[in-house]
Amino acid sequence: MRVLDMTDTLERWSPYILAVLRIVTALIFIEHGTQKLLGFPAPPANGMPPALSLFWFGGILLLVGLFTRPVAFLLSGEMAVAYWMVHAPRSFFPVLNGGDPAILYCFIFLYLVFAGPGAWSIDGVLRQSGVRHAWGR
Repeated sequence: MRVLDMTDTLERWSPYILAVLRIVTALIFIEHGTQKLLGFPAPPANGMPPALSLFWFGGILLLVGLFTRPVAFLLSGEMAVAYWMVHAPRSFFPVLNGGDPAILYCFIFLYLVFAGPGAWSIDGVLRQSGVRHAWGR
Protein backbone atom coordinates (compact mmCIF):
# COMPACT_ATOMS: atom_id res chain seq x y z
CA MET A 1 0.00 0.00 0.00
CA ARG A 2 2.87 2.40 0.73
CA VAL A 3 4.32 1.96 -2.78
CA LEU A 4 0.96 2.90 -4.31
CA ASP A 5 0.80 6.02 -2.14
CA MET A 6 4.30 7.04 -3.23
CA THR A 7 3.42 6.50 -6.90
CA ASP A 8 0.32 8.68 -6.55
CA THR A 9 2.38 11.42 -4.90
CA LEU A 10 5.04 11.28 -7.60
CA GLU A 11 2.39 11.28 -10.35
CA ARG A 12 0.77 14.38 -8.85
CA TRP A 13 4.08 16.26 -9.05
CA SER A 14 4.87 15.09 -12.59
CA PRO A 15 3.64 18.19 -14.50
CA TYR A 16 5.58 20.50 -12.20
CA ILE A 17 8.82 18.55 -12.46
CA LEU A 18 8.36 18.44 -16.25
CA ALA A 19 8.04 22.24 -16.16
CA VAL A 20 11.21 22.51 -14.07
CA LEU A 21 13.05 20.33 -16.61
CA ARG A 22 11.78 22.55 -19.46
CA ILE A 23 12.67 25.80 -17.68
CA VAL A 24 16.15 24.74 -16.49
CA THR A 25 16.99 23.29 -19.91
CA ALA A 26 15.83 26.50 -21.59
CA LEU A 27 17.88 28.68 -19.22
CA ILE A 28 21.05 26.68 -19.85
CA PHE A 29 20.33 26.64 -23.61
CA ILE A 30 19.88 30.44 -23.49
CA GLU A 31 23.23 30.72 -21.71
CA HIS A 32 24.89 28.79 -24.55
CA GLY A 33 23.13 31.11 -26.99
CA THR A 34 24.28 34.30 -25.25
CA GLN A 35 27.80 32.92 -25.23
CA LYS A 36 27.71 32.50 -29.01
CA LEU A 37 25.66 35.61 -29.81
CA LEU A 38 26.84 38.16 -27.27
CA GLY A 39 30.20 36.85 -26.15
CA PHE A 40 28.88 36.42 -22.60
CA PRO A 41 29.87 34.66 -20.38
CA ALA A 42 32.91 33.91 -22.61
CA PRO A 43 33.93 34.84 -26.13
CA PRO A 44 32.26 32.71 -28.82
CA ALA A 45 34.48 29.97 -30.18
CA ASN A 46 32.97 29.82 -33.66
CA GLY A 47 31.03 32.72 -35.12
CA MET A 48 27.43 33.69 -34.56
CA PRO A 49 24.32 31.80 -35.65
CA PRO A 50 22.27 33.43 -38.41
CA ALA A 51 20.01 36.30 -37.38
CA LEU A 52 16.44 35.31 -36.52
CA SER A 53 17.40 31.63 -36.17
CA LEU A 54 15.96 29.35 -33.51
CA PHE A 55 19.14 29.88 -31.51
CA TRP A 56 17.88 33.42 -30.96
CA PHE A 57 14.32 32.57 -29.97
CA GLY A 58 14.05 28.84 -29.27
CA GLY A 59 15.32 29.00 -25.70
CA ILE A 60 13.05 31.91 -24.84
CA LEU A 61 9.99 30.19 -26.33
CA LEU A 62 10.75 27.04 -24.36
CA LEU A 63 11.39 29.05 -21.21
CA VAL A 64 7.90 30.55 -21.29
CA GLY A 65 6.35 27.40 -22.73
CA LEU A 66 4.98 28.86 -25.95
CA PHE A 67 4.72 26.55 -28.99
CA THR A 68 6.69 24.08 -26.89
CA ARG A 69 6.21 21.00 -29.06
CA PRO A 70 7.12 22.44 -32.48
CA VAL A 71 9.99 24.51 -31.08
CA ALA A 72 11.35 21.49 -29.20
CA PHE A 73 11.05 19.40 -32.39
CA LEU A 74 13.06 21.92 -34.41
CA LEU A 75 15.65 22.41 -31.68
CA SER A 76 16.06 18.66 -31.30
CA GLY A 77 16.82 18.45 -35.01
CA GLU A 78 19.21 21.38 -34.83
CA MET A 79 21.11 19.75 -31.99
CA ALA A 80 21.32 16.46 -33.91
CA VAL A 81 22.69 18.29 -36.95
CA ALA A 82 25.12 20.25 -34.75
CA TYR A 83 26.40 17.03 -33.23
CA TRP A 84 26.94 15.23 -36.53
CA MET A 85 28.40 18.23 -38.36
CA VAL A 86 30.59 19.76 -35.66
CA HIS A 87 31.34 17.18 -32.97
CA ALA A 88 31.22 13.70 -34.52
CA PRO A 89 33.99 14.37 -37.07
CA ARG A 90 36.38 15.18 -34.19
CA SER A 91 36.07 11.77 -32.51
CA PHE A 92 33.72 8.81 -32.22
CA PHE A 93 33.39 9.33 -28.45
CA PRO A 94 31.18 12.23 -27.26
CA VAL A 95 33.36 12.80 -24.20
CA LEU A 96 36.32 13.41 -26.52
CA ASN A 97 34.55 15.42 -29.21
CA GLY A 98 32.73 17.81 -26.83
CA GLY A 99 29.34 16.73 -28.10
CA ASP A 100 27.79 15.69 -24.76
CA PRO A 101 25.67 18.87 -24.43
CA ALA A 102 24.38 18.60 -27.99
CA ILE A 103 23.31 14.99 -27.41
CA LEU A 104 21.58 15.82 -24.12
CA TYR A 105 19.78 18.83 -25.59
CA CYS A 106 18.71 16.76 -28.59
CA PHE A 107 17.07 14.09 -26.45
CA ILE A 108 15.59 16.44 -23.83
CA PHE A 109 14.03 18.49 -26.62
CA LEU A 110 12.77 15.31 -28.27
CA TYR A 111 11.18 14.28 -24.95
CA LEU A 112 9.44 17.69 -24.73
CA VAL A 113 7.93 17.10 -28.18
CA PHE A 114 6.04 14.13 -26.75
CA ALA A 115 5.58 15.21 -23.13
CA GLY A 116 4.54 18.81 -23.79
CA PRO A 117 5.40 21.82 -21.64
CA GLY A 118 4.16 20.64 -18.25
CA ALA A 119 2.82 23.19 -15.78
CA TRP A 120 3.54 26.93 -15.78
CA SER A 121 3.44 27.49 -19.55
CA ILE A 122 1.76 29.86 -21.95
CA ASP A 123 0.65 26.80 -23.91
CA GLY A 124 -1.20 25.64 -20.78
CA VAL A 125 -2.82 29.04 -20.27
CA LEU A 126 -3.93 29.11 -23.90
CA ARG A 127 -5.30 25.58 -23.63
CA GLN A 128 -7.29 26.49 -20.50
CA SER A 129 -8.73 29.53 -22.25
CA GLY A 130 -9.84 27.41 -25.19
CA VAL A 131 -7.24 28.68 -27.68
CA ARG A 132 -5.76 25.82 -29.67
CA HIS A 133 -2.76 25.80 -31.92
CA ALA A 134 -1.56 23.08 -34.26
CA TRP A 135 0.66 21.22 -31.78
CA GLY A 136 -1.35 21.91 -28.62
CA ARG A 137 -3.43 19.41 -26.75
